[in-house]
Amino acid sequence: MSGPGGAAGQPLWQRPACAGWRPGLEGAVYQLAGCFLLLGFMGGSGVYGGFYLFGFLGTGYLCCVLWGWLDACGLDVVLWSVLLAVACVLQLAHLAYRLREDTLPEEFELLYKTLCLPLLVPLPAYKQIVRCCEGQVLTLATEQTYAVEGETPIDRLSLLLSGRVRVSQDGQFLHYIFPYQFMDSPEWESLHPSEEGVFQVTLTAETECSYISWPRKSLHLLLAKERYISRLFSVLLGYDISEKLYALNDKLFAKFGLRFDIRLPSLYHVLGPAAPDAGPESEKDDEEVREPAALPPQALPASVQQTPPSSPPPVATNPPAPPLWVRMSRPDSGLLASRTPLQSYSQVMSKGQAPLAPTQTPEL
Repeated sequence: MSGPGGAAGQPLWQRPACAGWRPGLEGAVYQLAGCFLLLGFMGGSGVYGGFYLFGFLGTGYLCCVLWGWLDACGLDVVLWSVLLAVACVLQLAHLAYRLREDTLPEEFELLYKTLCLPLLVPLPAYKQIVRCCEGQVLTLATEQTYAVEGETPIDRLSLLLSGRVRVSQDGQFLHYIFPYQFMDSPEWESLHPSEEGVFQVTLTAETECSYISWPRKSLHLLLAKERYISRLFSVLLGYDISEKLYALNDKLFAKFGLRFDIRLPSLYHVLGPAAPDAGPESEKDDEEVREPAALPPQALPASVQQTPPSSPPPVATNPPAPPLWVRMSRPDSGLLASRTPLQSYSQVMSKGQAPLAPTQTPEL
């Protein structure tokens, strides 16, 4: 070295102060530390990438500690290597805690992969949904009822995970509920958050079932706070209700053997509840519509009987009022508006299509 200050007082742009390089290399521990550090800095991102990165870096810094203690004999080398190795160990502990926290039970993991992952639902949002149901999986034994018609209050929303549930009303089978379908989505959508109600159908487990259930108040609070989760449930519930409607549509047949479609604009005449005193009147209307031509001439009212040909009828100043027995049919489409009910019915039957407003109640 040249100069009293040594290498510390030498400018950076001048030649190094080293008079000569060491003829030998460092020991094997130092070389091994360099290899581990090189592999560690090639790690990726994410939780598992962090495990790779800090695992190799921590091992490399431990090798530096051994090299500084045994070969270099430098206190600063040992202290810095120990500090860096401890930092890597702490990072590994933090990643292990995160990985354990992110781990879901098997049922919820399968539910996420089946229902939420195809919709690209973020995992933090899904964890909020799981926390709302307290992470509990409930079970139903065979022939055990989940809800009884007219008795069970609507205070929760449940999703079937495994098994099969039978839905019936007044002892009549309606449809099945299969895994990853909501068990009470129509009841949930039928009430506002402040309203209360009871089930109108009976839900019975045909096999051993497992399901998760969200309390009504807790789920409403979550949906009011998280807009994304609210939209997600709106999409899932809408799809589930449409599937149930089409399942009911498969069982909807008319007595004359034609299948109805729930998309028909006038099917509410068939599906809607009929008044208790409307049965005899509707049958009477049908008879009056079908049998106007069969009435004898003497049974017609006097206002519609023909006058004798000897005396011409007087010119009427006002058009005559329609007979009491004539009832105009309300058209439900352009086809029914342009023809009488019997003509439109015969033409539709000849084409093999179902009429829009059938007069017979369908059998379920």
